[in-house]
Amino acid sequence: GAAAVIVGHPLDTVKTRLQAGQGYGNTFNCVLTVYKNESIAGFFKGMSFPLVSIAVYNSVVFGVFSNTQRLISQHRYANPNHPPALIDLALASMAAGAFSVGIGGPVDLVKIRLQMQTQTFLAANLDLKHRTTGFSVQTAYRGPVHCVGEILRQDGLAGLYRGSSAMILRDVPGYCLYFIPYTFL
Repeated sequence: GAAAVIVGHPLDTVKTRLQAGQGYGNTFNCVLTVYKNESIAGFFKGMSFPLVSIAVYNSVVFGVFSNTQRLISQHRYANPNHPPALIDLALASMAAGAFSVGIGGPVDLVKIRLQMQTQTFLAANLDLKHRTTGFSVQTAYRGPVHCVGEILRQDGLAGLYRGSSAMILRDVPGYCLYFIPYTFL
C-alpha cells in the first residue's frame, strides 16, 4: 500500500491540479510548472496523510469484505466457509466500497487540500498579510493535522466528508471490479 502511494502520488498531484482548472493547460505544462515553482517536493504535497493511513484503510476494507462475505455465507448457506456465489461477492464488495468512504473521504479531502497549495505555509501567510480585505482567501495549511483542524473549525465534522456522495458512486462499483477478480484469481 505504501509503495502504491509513493509511486502514484506525483501523478495524482498533477491530476488534481489539472482537475482544479488552475490554468496549467495540459499535463506536460503542469509537470513543468510544478517542478519549476515548487521543485520535486511539489509533487509529494499531501502524501503524508495517505501514507500513514493506507495500512489501516486497506485492513478495514479487506476486513469488511471478508467479514461481510462470511456473514452472507452463514446466512445463505448456514456455513461461513461455503464458497461464495458471484452475488455474494458483489454484495460484500459493495459493502466494502461503501464502508471505505468513511475512512477514505477525509483522507482524500486532506490530501487534495494539501496538494492544491502552491506555496509554503510561511510564504502563504506572508502573502495573506499583504492582501487587501474583501477577498476570500484559502487557508494555508501547515500539514495534515492542521488541515483537519481547520476543516473541523470551519465546517464541522460534515466538512470532512465533502464529496463523499461522489466517492460512494465511484467506490461501490469500483470495489466490485476489484474484489470479484481478486477472489477468483
